[in-house]
Amino acid sequence: MQNRLLKYIITFVVGLIGFTTLSYAQFKEDVFKSNADSTSKADTAAKLFDIKEYIGGLSHKNTMKIGMMFAGSVVLPGTAQIYNKDYWKLPIIYGGIGALAGTGGYYLHTYNKTKKAYDDWAANKISYEEQTGMVYPYETPVIDYKAKTTGTWLMVGAGLVYWGSLLDGVVCYESTQKPHPGRATLYSALLPGLGQIYNGELYKVPIYWGGIMVAVHCLMNNNRNYVRFKSIHNEATNPDVPYTGQISAETAKWYRDVYRRYRDYSIVATAALYFLQVIDANVFAYMHDFEVTDDISMKIEPAVIPPNNAYAMHTGTPAYGYSSNSYGLRVGLRF
Repeated sequence: MQNRLLKYIITFVVGLIGFTTLSYAQFKEDVFKSNADSTSKADTAAKLFDIKEYIGGLSHKNTMKIGMMFAGSVVLPGTAQIYNKDYWKLPIIYGGIGALAGTGGYYLHTYNKTKKAYDDWAANKISYEEQTGMVYPYETPVIDYKAKTTGTWLMVGAGLVYWGSLLDGVVCYESTQKPHPGRATLYSALLPGLGQIYNGELYKVPIYWGGIMVAVHCLMNNNRNYVRFKSIHNEATNPDVPYTGQISAETAKWYRDVYRRYRDYSIVATAALYFLQVIDANVFAYMHDFEVTDDISMKIEPAVIPPNNAYAMHTGTPAYGYSSNSYGLRVGLRF
């Protein structure tokens, strides 16, 4: 369990780093502005992370973009608090992460020790009874599952403190733009739907949450069935143990492959909905001030179209020459 939890934590951190760096050129603050020179310079992906800007921001010599501040906080917790001048939060962050992770590691180490003792006892017990035919004389060791549960929850608590430090940095980032596209993007990256709430689009939250919950439910259900039929197939194809189950190996293999494919589809659907709501928060934060005039109209009028050899529409024939003009209708839309 702790190995799986560690994999999830590493995957989460690597994903955040990848998201903040690879999307750096995608979510530029000047992307919707009309200044072509500044946009072209800002949209380059040549500088994904500027060390000079990062160090200057930490020393308060220059401003730091919210994406760079967030990426720095992912690698070095407390970066955002230093940039936001919330120094009093640093002992809480490092103390909370250190205390919870350290205590959780101690309990998980205790569990591993008791499990190893039990495994050694079980192996020696079988060997002793096989050799002597007598009952193993020593006391049976007990696996401390309570230590495993306690340690796991303490590690989860350390992860929540880390996550809270990232969210706190985004919340306290100072900006004059309302809503700030970078803040909306990171809100949704940290908690699905939070960016939509920040943009004032509350109606989207149940849509995204409903979709994600359905996708996660399908993922768990398909994975549970995949594990079940995989276990049945392994038992049915084990030559050392007689199989007496009602499901044949071929049937178990077919269902195993089907549910594995459905599980993979569910993973793709969950990830797609997650990234869709992140992109939605970013785009609608950018387009918050975009207005369409109420004067929407359509105008139809006669039109005279002069000849142009680039068009494939002419009257007459090349042998006798094209006519001077073509006649038709012009449709104009105003919005």
